[in-house]
Amino acid sequence: MKVFGIDIIKGSVRSRTRRPVYALCRVEDGEVQGVEEVTGFRLQRLLATEQPDILAVDSLQEIAADQHELHRFLQALPPSTKLVQVTGGERKESLGKVAARYNISFNRFDPYAEARTTARVAALGAGVEVIAFENTTDIVVSRHRSPGRGGWSQNRYVRKIHGAVLQKAREIEARLRNAGIDYDKKETKAFGGFSRVAFRVTAPRDMVPVHSSRGADVQVRVTGRELDRIRFEPLSRRPRYLIVGLDPGTTTGIAAVDLDGNLVLLTSSRQMTMSDIIEELYHAGKPLIVASDVQQMPYSVEKIRRAFNAIPYTPRQSLSVEAKYDLTARFSYTNDHERDSLSAALDAYRSLQSKFRNIAKRVRPGVDLDEVRARVLRGQPLDTVLADLEGGAVVPKPAAATPEETLPERPVDDERVMALDGMVKRLRSYVQELQEDLRERDREGERLREDLQRARSATERKVRRDAELATKDATIESLREQLRSERRRSRRLKKRLERMRAVAKIEVSEDYTPLKVLDSLTRDGVRDLQEGIGVSTGDILYVSRAHGWGRGVVKDLAGAGVRALVVGGEPPDPHLVRIAREADLPLLPADAVRPDIRGRTGAAKTGAVEEALGAWEKEQKVFLREQEAERVEYLFKEYRSEREKEVRRGG
Repeated sequence: MKVFGIDIIKGSVRSRTRRPVYALCRVEDGEVQGVEEVTGFRLQRLLATEQPDILAVDSLQEIAADQHELHRFLQALPPSTKLVQVTGGERKESLGKVAARYNISFNRFDPYAEARTTARVAALGAGVEVIAFENTTDIVVSRHRSPGRGGWSQNRYVRKIHGAVLQKAREIEARLRNAGIDYDKKETKAFGGFSRVAFRVTAPRDMVPVHSSRGADVQVRVTGRELDRIRFEPLSRRPRYLIVGLDPGTTTGIAAVDLDGNLVLLTSSRQMTMSDIIEELYHAGKPLIVASDVQQMPYSVEKIRRAFNAIPYTPRQSLSVEAKYDLTARFSYTNDHERDSLSAALDAYRSLQSKFRNIAKRVRPGVDLDEVRARVLRGQPLDTVLADLEGGAVVPKPAAATPEETLPERPVDDERVMALDGMVKRLRSYVQELQEDLRERDREGERLREDLQRARSATERKVRRDAELATKDATIESLREQLRSERRRSRRLKKRLERMRAVAKIEVSEDYTPLKVLDSLTRDGVRDLQEGIGVSTGDILYVSRAHGWGRGVVKDLAGAGVRALVVGGEPPDPHLVRIAREADLPLLPADAVRPDIRGRTGAAKTGAVEEALGAWEKEQKVFLREQEAERVEYLFKEYRSEREKEVRRGG
């Protein structure tokens, strides 16, 4: 198998001035043939000449700027050449990760090394094939010349071209029939033959026995029908090995990582049956290890493990919540079930990391590490696995030739005893290594327990300190709120005191009488005035308008000992005047008093106030006399009515 691997050295497919220059590596039957520098045009010529089985790239962006250019590039490839993206399809990964699966290392800053690595991993089966065409091919046979206006021999010239198109179409049709390929044909008749013949062939382009060509009179164009979306198919059909973690229960959590610890699958569901779980894992890959986060593997997990004939793994002791958080810190999950299953898979992977590193040291580059690790975990010796994968056989080292005369012949029992002694020595050495490893693990465990205890102590101190700080912050905030409330109250009292001082200054004067201003003739207005500067016996109040008054507020003012109420604006309501007279609360018109109002206080000349009060008193005396007369007349009418009733009863 011949593989071409390319990587850009300089330039870009998006640039019009600096076209890309590639490093091209050829790999044939697993052997690197060489690396050279080629332009894009030179690469197309080499592909058409040598027709490799695979053209490998680590990114499609290196050969095409968009999907249209990618289709055009694939049309130009030989039908037998596959375009392979070694870093994956929809879910890409780095070239370094792909190469690590085959124990290959390279300088990622060297385009020649990247081209060599790309070709080698593609030859080993890594990557996905880029498929942009349906399993249908269009073949169009048409004129390669324009008939033009012509002259005396125009008809003969046109008949010659159209006859050549007809002849070429018949040749292609005969090839398709001989190959047993189904097709549909559409012909465009013209003078002397056909001007165009289109074949719709039900077969992929590499199976069609016709190629694009150009002649003097006829051209043939073979193109595949483009897919609406680029499709990726794995180059190797062998499923990847997985380490699976399961968390059974009402909600089942499923997690799977590959043998490099990369997350492959993480999901959970309440409706999953046993067959659903097996199908989900089957689509993800081939479970090599099935793990649980508890020491005793649940029966349902054991059944799934047996379905895949996988290796069981359980921790020495059930994983704690803290250990699960540490294991899954770099991953995102949606619930506790996904976390538990993922922690089980990662714990199994962590327990095998040292073994995987030792295997990688002993495996030469170019061998599938996943296959080696899987076979070793299943119990096969590493030497046997490597010999099998590399196509060789395990050959024991020959013993040193010893002359018969120098080695006396030993009984079979002595040889067996010596072999057993050697085995005992090796086992003792192995036991010592294990004991030393156990002591090292004990020391590491003790150190981790001390670190954990220190971390817990520090965390507890931090929690206590945070709780104390939160309590103190709450106390400080409460005291601040009380302080703000007291400051607001102090400002209100200061304003009230200033107003009371202003009123007191006016009271000292004999020429003016102080007035206290009501916002409205309502109980709310009286309450605001009481809280502001206070209302005491003998005060004269002023209200700009008497709207919204009530019988209760008039009685409250009269009960508080208010001397008079000055009303501004329109004349007060007669009902208000009557209620005020009944409550003996003088209502003085502002026109008569002529007050001077400034904010919540005001003043009026004492003489004007006394005159207005005198006028109110005179009218009040008249009102009281009228009230008395009405009362006497009412009593007289009542008496006469009673006497008439008695006379009627006596008669």
